[in-house]
Amino acid sequence: QVRLVESGGGLVQAGGSLSLSCAASGRTFSDYALGWFRRAPGKEREFVGAIAWIEGPTYYSESAEGRFTISRDIAKNTLYLRMINLKPEDTAVYFCAARRLDAVEYEYWGQGTQVTVSS
Repeated sequence: QVRLVESGGGLVQAGGSLSLSCAASGRTFSDYALGWFRRAPGKEREFVGAIAWIEGPTYYSESAEGRFTISRDIAKNTLYLRMINLKPEDTAVYFCAARRLDAVEYEYWGQGTQVTVSS
């Protein structure tokens, strides 16, 4: 059974930093891409960024570019999202997800972790 478990969310002041983790288990992800999404209150789910599990470029949304960094530790089967210079509009539930490299839709999703940025 595939599991994606996010952690690291919390309350942070504007301008602060936060790192999220996503522990992945249940299968090998060598032919997958893993990504981060977020859903702000009252808004649609939004793509944050994604990375191929083994090798390849990292993609970011316009709002994440320059402030967020996605990385992964293959040995630990863990995906990370490092966020700096956080803004109140970054407040959202952050999810990690996985899709096959040859697929468009994400197949597996975590339960999410809340990030709240106070002004």
